[in-house]
Amino acid sequence: MKSKTKYLLSEVEISEIFQNSKLGKVDSFYAMGAGEFNSVYCVKCNQKEYVLKIAPHVDKKVLTYEKDMLRTEIKWYERIGQGTAIRIPKVYYSDFSKSIINADYFIMEKLDGVQMDNFKSDCLQSDSHASKLAAMAAEIHRIKNDKYGYEQNGLFEDWYQAIKAMTQNLINDAKSAGHKSKSGNKLLTYIEKYKEILKKADCSMVNFDLWTPNVICNTDEYGNISYAWIDPERTFWGDRISDFVALEFGKPLENKIQSIESYNGVADEPIKITTEIKIRYHIAMAYLALIQEVEKYYRYSIFNYGWIRNVVSAKILYNKAFKYLGSVNI
Repeated sequence: MKSKTKYLLSEVEISEIFQNSKLGKVDSFYAMGAGEFNSVYCVKCNQKEYVLKIAPHVDKKVLTYEKDMLRTEIKWYERIGQGTAIRIPKVYYSDFSKSIINADYFIMEKLDGVQMDNFKSDCLQSDSHASKLAAMAAEIHRIKNDKYGYEQNGLFEDWYQAIKAMTQNLINDAKSAGHKSKSGNKLLTYIEKYKEILKKADCSMVNFDLWTPNVICNTDEYGNISYAWIDPERTFWGDRISDFVALEFGKPLENKIQSIESYNGVADEPIKITTEIKIRYHIAMAYLALIQEVEKYYRYSIFNYGWIRNVVSAKILYNKAFKYLGSVNI
């Protein structure tokens, strides 16, 4: 999708990047992916295909949590590779020097297969995608930390402090773009109201981007399906219930039966639907709405599909989250 943040490269720049990486001479390349923040290219070099991922230009305005996000993405790949059985692409080379282009970039393995949203197999049932995503979420949630938040923005002692700072940063980002977020400020009031509940959340690796395009599926000669995870760039340390916002997106938490059963079947700590869990879940839902509300100012023009989609989605998420958070009696 077209986005203001994408840094588009010339053939000369891509050739120089690969020459500098010592991977060889570029044979061909093309832009790939439906991403809406970084630029991504498939580059063929010495009969092998690679993925080149480029952050926005250093002068491009981005959201606070998106600054240096590409650098932390590599760390998340390493943690997934070391702490789970989930397949990830190998990172061959990275450069944060800005010596060739005015942006960070890295080169990684191009995985065989197709994105989960485009993957079809006779072996799959209609609910298999949701089950697999939930099971993968359970794996990364085993990776723990003692501090919360985005590493690139600084970490906090508990989830209350982290989600409050994350929310305030987005409100400030909206202000920097010339807009006010009334809903963002409303979310802050609920974060304060449920402060003690938020403090109880354990600290896990949270992907917060559990959409089917971020999983690559492949089938071997025997019909066995393998799954690999890409683009963990929006990951943070925080409340693991946050990942359920994307799982079976749009359903109430208690109706996400397939995801919860699959998750609990492999998780070290099964999810139990309680009032406190639902409060934390709806705080995360409103936080995703705030991201969608504010990021449109930095990425799209007002008539772009991305702008319209974000407006509609944010409104739906805010309405659901605030309706529940305003109805709870504790």
